[in-house]
Amino acid sequence: MKIFVDADACPVKDEVYRVAERYKLEVLVVANQWMNVPMSSLIEMKVVSGSFDAADDWIVEQSQANDIVITADILLADRCVKKSVRVIGTKGDEFTEDNIGSAVAGRELMENLRHMGEMRGGPAPMDKKARSRFLSTLDQVIQSRSNGLLNNFYIPKTSTTKESNIFRERASAVAL
Repeated sequence: MKIFVDADACPVKDEVYRVAERYKLEVLVVANQWMNVPMSSLIEMKVVSGSFDAADDWIVEQSQANDIVITADILLADRCVKKSVRVIGTKGDEFTEDNIGSAVAGRELMENLRHMGEMRGGPAPMDKKARSRFLSTLDQVIQSRSNGLLNNFYIPKTSTTKESNIFRERASAVAL
């Protein structure tokens, strides 16, 4: 399991780094230009040059069904969801097959309203509540992925609770 961060203007990079360090997950920070990332063997900066959507294209090509993508770009989220990649918006909304269609439609509506001059500005700025929601969603998604992977390990029924917990902990480290 890897975490891909659509890093251009991503307000939750630091939160992703902390969570990834806690779970020992690899993070790929993808952007059109170089940016500072923490010195860690788990964090890699990937600069993608080319077209405007080059970073998005790279994320879609490289991500797999067990990965997580962090992005505020709804069109990128749509492409990743179609590949069965888990996608979390920067304000903590998880994009799924059930809600991505409405998110894309809402994006198009807002774009048309802005184009017609009916709407000005962009999304509300990031606040503490949104950061907290993002962290909670990221943690839930990682836990659900970890639990799904642990279901593939056999734990003997004769094990004590303590032995089972030790086994799950070791299996979790292997699975992640």
